[in-house]
Amino acid sequence: MRALDIAATGMQAQQTNVEVISNNIANMTTNGYKRRRAEFQDLVYQNLRRVGSNSSDAGQVLPSGAQVGLGVKTAAIYTINDQGNLQQTGNSLDMAIQGNGFFQVTLPSGELAYTRDGSFGLSPQGQIVTADGYVVSPGITIPQGATTVTVNASGQVQATLSGQLAPQVVGQLQLAAFPNPAGLDAQGNNLFIATIASGTPVVATAGSPGMGTVQQGFVETSNVNVVSEITDLITAQRAYEMNSKVITAGDQMLSTLTNLR
Repeated sequence: MRALDIAATGMQAQQTNVEVISNNIANMTTNGYKRRRAEFQDLVYQNLRRVGSNSSDAGQVLPSGAQVGLGVKTAAIYTINDQGNLQQTGNSLDMAIQGNGFFQVTLPSGELAYTRDGSFGLSPQGQIVTADGYVVSPGITIPQGATTVTVNASGQVQATLSGQLAPQVVGQLQLAAFPNPAGLDAQGNNLFIATIASGTPVVATAGSPGMGTVQQGFVETSNVNVVSEITDLITAQRAYEMNSKVITAGDQMLSTLTNLR
């Protein structure tokens, strides 16, 4: 009774689907979050009659075979890197990327991580840091006594000191872009690290070819579409129920066999 095992793989696949959708909904208000989509593949097939084989010694060829599929498996959980909406915050240290690219963050280990979450602040030393206190590369320090901080579209950071009219340049943010951003490894805390699948990062100034621009005083919201997620959730729930009915039907068929006299 292959139907029991096949339907079980279907239930497991839809359970994974629901888990991915629930994570999207849970992060609908997470800055810079990119929604995920579960992708599935059919499992191997069992050949009862192999297509193209000879049906007789005279050389007749089967025009079609008899293959029984053995279920479904999770192939990937793909990240959709569509642009999220930009929400104005009024905080001069908040930054959003309009277009392609990631902010670079230096982890305590010295390794570089990447994020689209630009809700930044200042460390006790005056460095621009993430909400977890990680330094935003290349490590820009705002001088003490600065009255205003300005970040232009190219990521140049300027500070105006008390008693001065002209602002001074204190640093330049660099953005990183990847050939395959879906291949980045999510670490939690809105951070990613590069992998072989993501490719080598290309680091350049914001606004240069292939790079987005920096918008000061904004953060990028999640790109989760709640209506679409709820629709997908209902579809996954119905698919789960149908697979469970297949198991019930298979059990009833086995029960019929065992009750034969």
